[in-house]
Amino acid sequence: MADYYLAVDIGASSGRHMIMSLERGYLKLREIYRFKNEAVKKNGHLVWDTQKLFSEILAGMRKCAEEGLVPISMAIDTWAVDYVLLDKDDNPIGETYAYRDLRTKGMDEEVYRFVSKEELYNKTGIQKQIFNTIYQLIADKVREPSRLKMASTFLMLPDYFNFLLTGIKKSEYTNATSTGLVNSETSAWDGEIIDRTGIPKDIFLPLNMPGTSVGRLTKEVEGKVGFNCQVIMCASHDTASAVMAVPAKEEKSVYISSGTWSLMGTETQRAIINDLSREYNFTNEGGYNKRFRFLKNIMGLWMIQSVKKELTEDISYAEFAELAEEYGDIETRVDVNSQVFFAPESMTAAIKQYCINSGQQVPLKTGQLAAVIYKSLAEYYVKTFKEIEKITGTPHDALYIVGGGSNVDFLNREIVMLLHKPVYAGPAEATAIGNILAQMIKAGRFKDLSEARECVHRSFAVKKYDYKGDSI
Repeated sequence: MADYYLAVDIGASSGRHMIMSLERGYLKLREIYRFKNEAVKKNGHLVWDTQKLFSEILAGMRKCAEEGLVPISMAIDTWAVDYVLLDKDDNPIGETYAYRDLRTKGMDEEVYRFVSKEELYNKTGIQKQIFNTIYQLIADKVREPSRLKMASTFLMLPDYFNFLLTGIKKSEYTNATSTGLVNSETSAWDGEIIDRTGIPKDIFLPLNMPGTSVGRLTKEVEGKVGFNCQVIMCASHDTASAVMAVPAKEEKSVYISSGTWSLMGTETQRAIINDLSREYNFTNEGGYNKRFRFLKNIMGLWMIQSVKKELTEDISYAEFAELAEEYGDIETRVDVNSQVFFAPESMTAAIKQYCINSGQQVPLKTGQLAAVIYKSLAEYYVKTFKEIEKITGTPHDALYIVGGGSNVDFLNREIVMLLHKPVYAGPAEATAIGNILAQMIKAGRFKDLSEARECVHRSFAVKKYDYKGDSI
């Protein structure tokens, strides 16, 4: 019988349990369980229901047992920047705020009273985003000082769920880098930044690399799910896991991890920190084996997801793309990274108002809205590709799109028509695959990441688009 490995991959809009095995040289991936996830409004704030999320984690694990697919190990990945504060008795303190909550407004200027924007970037390599953890922790300090006074432990979300599974508290490196509090040279918490901003230093645990064992399930959890296994740290920032599964063969290529966010960048051995990278707002997030993901955060399919939620009729994402095709000649474009699209009351209204303000044709039909979003994304991707080449001083040979957005054929054709370089799409479940690759390398099924990626390339459908935008 094959050995099974479980990925619990939780995104900002949904979560899934995926089982993977290695059979006759090919990776076999199977979805076991899927659930919805979204931030909820509570007392005027956007928060995550971590109790519900953990109950879904357990429900998916029980499903594995029911289907006779018991994993020898499991790992959890989530989105970045959000965290749980635990008191001295290991109980959560208050709410787990969602990164789109507006409590961080003005907290950047509060941070810059102690550490300048330039120094913060030079030390961490992390791009300025108002929802970065450093600004969230300063919001705690300014708006709810009791939270930090009571705090004994800081855990990113995957680390918190690992703690609930095993009773063991450990912090993982890749997700920690998104906080804006990790030094890019030492790959450890930057004590000077933490001290100067007034965040208590003793709440942070030492950082562990992907592949570290957390421990086995507690007896209580074992009783609830019907089996026991090792809990392993994957690259627990979901983008870091997705990048592990990019099946690139070229020495220099660019990737997009395409989902609610589009994370677009390239892998480097060292952080790239200079005036140009800061001007273009690129970030240096930690990757597997201390690599760096030199990338830019782009609003991504969040805009499509938001418009879809606002419609009275139920339209699938595939139908969205078909409707966009109908109105592919519309010339209206929006800046997909504009803050007006970050958390509007109505995405549809925000897009229309942007078009009115910029003197462009206002998209009135659903297909027009979809076409404007996809075409604007394509243009922003190509612009970002050229920025990467300019900053690195190196031509890049191809673009690889992984994640759910890799399935949008209309968008992929728009990109290749503008880029004039090969575009590869797939695998769609890259995050879960990368999550499990870290477990398999730990278990000795692959000798290194390069061998694992070769197996990804032969195991999953990767669609190629030629320079004219026709898929082949």
